Amino acid sequence: MANGIIVVVVVAYLLFMLWIGWYSSKRITTNTDFMLAGRRLGPFLMAGTLAATEIGGGSSLGVVQQGMQNHGISAAWYIITMGLAFVILTFLAPKFRASTVKTVPEYFRRRYGKSAGVLTAIIMLIPLIGLTEGQFVASATILSTMLGIGYKPAIVIVAVVVTAYSVMGGLWSVTMTDFVQVFMIVIGMIIAIPFALSEAGGWGNVVANVPPETFDMFKGYSPMAVISLVIMYVATFTVGQEAVSRYYAARDGKAAKQGSILAAIINFVYAFVPAILGIITLALINMGTFSAEEFASVGPRYALPVLAIRTMPALICGLLFAGIISATMSSSDSDLLGAGSIFANDIYRAVIKPNAESKEVMRVTQITMVIVSLIAMAAALFNPASLIAILTFAFTLRAAGTFFPYVLGHYWKGGSLAGTIASVISGSVVVVYLEKISKGMLFGMKVSQPIIPGLLVGLVFFLIFSKVMPPKEQTTELAPEED
Repeated sequence: MANGIIVVVVVAYLLFMLWIGWYSSKRITTNTDFMLAGRRLGPFLMAGTLAATEIGGGSSLGVVQQGMQNHGISAAWYIITMGLAFVILTFLAPKFRASTVKTVPEYFRRRYGKSAGVLTAIIMLIPLIGLTEGQFVASATILSTMLGIGYKPAIVIVAVVVTAYSVMGGLWSVTMTDFVQVFMIVIGMIIAIPFALSEAGGWGNVVANVPPETFDMFKGYSPMAVISLVIMYVATFTVGQEAVSRYYAARDGKAAKQGSILAAIINFVYAFVPAILGIITLALINMGTFSAEEFASVGPRYALPVLAIRTMPALICGLLFAGIISATMSSSDSDLLGAGSIFANDIYRAVIKPNAESKEVMRVTQITMVIVSLIAMAAALFNPASLIAILTFAFTLRAAGTFFPYVLGHYWKGGSLAGTIASVISGSVVVVYLEKISKGMLFGMKVSQPIIPGLLVGLVFFLIFSKVMPPKEQTTELAPEED
């Protein structure tokens, strides 16, 4: 009976998301409506969609897992640093909104030239597939545990639902679902804490049954690692289509700034919640209430679903599961829309068919979203790697070489096409080398965050090549482009 109630709650939630997609589709008349919600987002919708986009599988399942296994309370840094990044981005938000572009590659194309736009479009498409895969894995984890179905059928269900409502309503649909989802996950996770504490016999029992260093804020993250995470998030939120598109969609620069601050506050409030749930789970294992083998048999990423099923009433458990699925879906829908927007706007319209009309570009965006979903689904079915590892590599790859040409391009008139291409290539090569070839080793030293050397190399190449091969016209203005 309990499982039946849980299933009904979650199925009702999934159907509601599909209804929002259908309803949002009625507000779509142009490609700009589809990609950027008509540039009409106020600060509250901005905050909801920004926070929901970044609070995903790594910020729910992944942080609970870290809190339980080895990080303790310091697992919260994974989310706190996102909030710090949003604070920093408030200073750049008006510039992003004022550029009136639809995508980051469009900015590169209009600022530096066509080849720069195509190159950045390719660099940014690949990570979006990885990000979508990571969120599909997280959502399927919940569904498979909850429904008692296999992991692979759960992946298919998640992919179909997310793709359907995203393709129907574009950013209007994504924003409206995000606004619901961010409150679902934050409230759902907070409600889970008292039930878990009751199972443990109170906070005093939790403290008594975990190592003292569990409450060390720097147990799992050193101060330098925290700084590195902030740098990584600032870099990737700045150039990541799924995040920066929210700033493009704000109704004005003021709304963009206010939305960014409110999103930061949401992150700060939420950060400790999954870390505490992970600590309570560890205490329950040490107390003998839970068996470590119970988690080992399904994998540590299932810690939160198992905890919920064991400690919460069916209705509350169903709401929590819907909230966790909300977190992962709100990230994967943005990744899908980002991938579709970049391909349609910056490859199809910019290269393949420059005279394509707005509705045709929108249709290509939708088709691309379906294709990316199928690729991500296939990857999730056969290679479900660590959630945070997927997210971190994808973040780092697309940010290292593009960050400085994008940010400095708003302020420095001397940035050139040659400098941009040199930065994008060199920064990306450094990241791939460190992540996939040398396994983090550089000149005999271990590099914990490849984003740092990637950014530094990209900056050096951007400055040198821009000086040696300067632009024909010294300006920060963008070349005109039709809507």
